[in-house]
Amino acid sequence: MLTYSFENTDSESMYEHLYRCIKQDILQKKLKSGEKLPSKRTFAKNLGVSTITVESAYAQLVAEGYLYTLPKRGYYVCDLEKGEEPILPRPKRELPKQPPKRAYWADFVGSSVAKDMFPFSIWVKLLRDVTAGEDETTLLTDTSAGGILKLRQAISDHLYQFRGMSIDPEQIVVGAGTEYLYSVVIQLLGRERGYAVEDPGYLRLSKIYEKNDVTVHHIPMDASGIIPERLEESGAEILHITPSHHFPTGIVMPVSRRYEFLSWASKGENRYIIEDDYDCEFRLSGRPIPTLQSIDVMEKVIYINTFSKSLAPAFRISYLVLPKHLVTRFYETLGFYSGTVSCLEQMTLARFLSEGYFEKHINRMRNHYRAMRDRLLAEIHQSPLADKVQISEENAGLHFLIKVDTPRSDEEILQAAEREGIRLSFVSQYYMKEESRHPHVLVMNYSGLEEEKIPEAVVRLCRAVLE
Repeated sequence: MLTYSFENTDSESMYEHLYRCIKQDILQKKLKSGEKLPSKRTFAKNLGVSTITVESAYAQLVAEGYLYTLPKRGYYVCDLEKGEEPILPRPKRELPKQPPKRAYWADFVGSSVAKDMFPFSIWVKLLRDVTAGEDETTLLTDTSAGGILKLRQAISDHLYQFRGMSIDPEQIVVGAGTEYLYSVVIQLLGRERGYAVEDPGYLRLSKIYEKNDVTVHHIPMDASGIIPERLEESGAEILHITPSHHFPTGIVMPVSRRYEFLSWASKGENRYIIEDDYDCEFRLSGRPIPTLQSIDVMEKVIYINTFSKSLAPAFRISYLVLPKHLVTRFYETLGFYSGTVSCLEQMTLARFLSEGYFEKHINRMRNHYRAMRDRLLAEIHQSPLADKVQISEENAGLHFLIKVDTPRSDEEILQAAEREGIRLSFVSQYYMKEESRHPHVLVMNYSGLEEEKIPEAVVRLCRAVLE
């Protein structure tokens, strides 16, 4: 008579233990194909368990294809050779542990927002007002691919007031982060097009395009942005640029170059420009630079922006502004997608924009970052670095450049900075083509700095660069 021990069942139920014992014997062919198992009552009595325990184990084995039944005759072992053999239990393996993120004393690379700068109390109030005041059906209904109308209207009004853009709300598509929206644009315009990006540039953008199976052309730049002749030579049809504030060089594209690109786009039916308005809210001197979209009369510019930089990285809310003739194509080809941002977040952001809180928040953030920049620059000018550096592009966005006069390589400085507990990056790290790289130019992102740490951060920076 078949028998099993129930002494070491650990946390398993008795039927689970019996099921596993029988299954293992079948897989190890201790129980042969066609062999009859004991009746439920006899087996239960022999094992000293209840009939229900045996019945439950048998039922599970039948469901998984290890046993079959014959009416009034009992349970038999299946012939696993004839069918697809059930998958053996997976060996217990520990998941590889992700290395912990390095905690830097000062980080001049990552983007973050000071905790005391975000208006949590206002956001919570608006969220509560939305929950209490909006129609329940609206809050619980799946949103369209473009986002809720109230948020699109609020974004449209904001763009008119802040960027001088006359946009219909229907042209706006809201999505969970710019990375998601990049993939939307690729699906909309087609994977067979060549996509041109800036070199140096945002490395993650190139990876996103490559992972979406499109051909990526890395176009070199001069002091005004991408070189038009090199763009034409590449054969690309889609141009992705950051004209208002290029990362990492900080270049603001002059209007003459902008018109060159609009002329380039007008020469082909499938040519489009993706205008990534990176950091546009944080121009710290003068008025914001007009967008390429606002001077486009041929409907060739797709504008993209995000609230992740102006609110906080945790807010994965971004948006596209499509040319009017692409709006119909979007809803015909991609309208089956559900909205990727929750209705509650969209409604709350709509109120945050329309009730003037966003403008106040941006003004407060601008003042904060201007003070941070000025403090950092003052410390550098008073440090041993003062006569060995040239500082540029400090008025647009949340980073500036420092060209360092040093015999040390970029890699040596980066390693020294690691030992000092500070995180640095060089412009040379953002080039795809090695022959184009310019060494010794630091990218100083100060958005995540704590003001009280600035003096010591500069002392450590000096040691990393000079010693």
